[in-house]
Amino acid sequence: MLMLSPRRGAGRFLALTIAALAALPPSLPASPAMEKLFYILKQKGSITSDEYDLLIATMKAEEKQPAQSTPAAAPAIAKRLEQTEAKVESLESTLLNTKGQVEELSRVSDNTSPSTLTKTDLDALLSDKWYERVKMRGYIQNRFIGIMGDDDTPGYNQANDSLASDSSGIGIRRARLVFSGDITDHVFMYLQADYNAAVGGSSSLQARDIYADVSLDPAREFRVRLGLSKVPYGFSNMQSSQNRYALERPDALNSAVEGERDMGAYLIWAPYEKRNMFKDLVKMGLRGSGDYGVLSLGVFNGQGINNADRNGELHYIAHAAWPFEVGSQIVEVGASYYHGRYVPTAAAIPVVGTPTFDPTGIRDTRFAVNAILYPQPFGLEAEWTWGEGPQLSDNMTTINSRNLNGGFVQAVYRHVFPNQAELIPFVRWQTFDGARKFAANAPRNRVDELALGFEYIPYPELELTLMYATGTRTNTVDNPAVAGPRYRDVNYHWLGLQAQINF
Repeated sequence: MLMLSPRRGAGRFLALTIAALAALPPSLPASPAMEKLFYILKQKGSITSDEYDLLIATMKAEEKQPAQSTPAAAPAIAKRLEQTEAKVESLESTLLNTKGQVEELSRVSDNTSPSTLTKTDLDALLSDKWYERVKMRGYIQNRFIGIMGDDDTPGYNQANDSLASDSSGIGIRRARLVFSGDITDHVFMYLQADYNAAVGGSSSLQARDIYADVSLDPAREFRVRLGLSKVPYGFSNMQSSQNRYALERPDALNSAVEGERDMGAYLIWAPYEKRNMFKDLVKMGLRGSGDYGVLSLGVFNGQGINNADRNGELHYIAHAAWPFEVGSQIVEVGASYYHGRYVPTAAAIPVVGTPTFDPTGIRDTRFAVNAILYPQPFGLEAEWTWGEGPQLSDNMTTINSRNLNGGFVQAVYRHVFPNQAELIPFVRWQTFDGARKFAANAPRNRVDELALGFEYIPYPELELTLMYATGTRTNTVDNPAVAGPRYRDVNYHWLGLQAQINF
């Protein structure tokens, strides 16, 4: 007797169907229907062209056998049935193995780092279908922004948004397209392009990431990352914009590495089980930062994304992160440190003139700590940074290194409905007293902001976010009257509505 298990039901169904067709008299026109079914499966990508050809050849071979309809032919029919089932079972095994490997890869990969498949499994997968290992994904953030200030010319800017207007507008905040995958069993490639990344305040298309991870051991616990990538500093900087609750990153952390990226080289290590945990935090919808290792050591230019080094001195960085379980909750703690010399950009200030600074660079050193309680269902994030960095002097004549500090605390609640839709309310307070070193003249920037909002995810491909923020921050963009101060603090109310499409 033939036994059908749930896992193998589809393959057995095909086997029995072909066997039944083979046992039918040639006068019954079943073959065209089956051939059409196999063709549809091939067109939908359920089976490959080679697998389609094998199915058709098997079916036609069976149809050419002489029809047996008498009781004496029963043993022959049973034998043919067994042979046909064996053929399709072999095909089923091939299909399940390939599909299983791809599904396993999808399960363990966060698309920012190599998979954790064994070398044997990876070699088998890459043997003749390397193209199946390259994945394409992306997202588009369509956003409406409304900014209201305390006077007729309110100035408002965020380190990572570069907005300086009191008008409302609709636009594309980000449009990302990513290609990633294990090109060989030692090399993982990641390429990301970005449209409208607020470069110079105008729309643009730029390289956001271009890097390779070279694995140094079969378990892929040690790897070297080379190229344009995120600088492993803090938690919120490394967390993808696709996964963040608030619409923009906190100023204190983002002012360290505006754009979050730079040209660099890093040695990254993480035990196998921790690498899987980093990936699962993203796959489970808990908004992890991705797999940047338990420990990272490296160097980067220090001048920001797509900017050449200006003093021949690299920045040195160390980053540590440790996720662990406490009962049914997952907690992550981390710390980061970097040191280097940054070369600012100076511009003429009315009456004062152009500030001067050491052309070899200004001391740029920061330390950050973070603690994350992932939302199951309640979550809490806290991150703080201290250090020294380039800042315009009070008399606006020089740029030198001055103290800075700031951070944020954010509370979230994640409610998952029976249909898997999600509703996530959040509230965040942030503060910063430092400088925008990437802005012209590295002006001091004081931020005190309270934001609240919620995110609704009706299905994975669409995320809707509404956020309101109010507070005080320094306008580091506008040119005031000659008699007034160069940079002034303004009160503001900020409203953002975003529709994010994932693909």
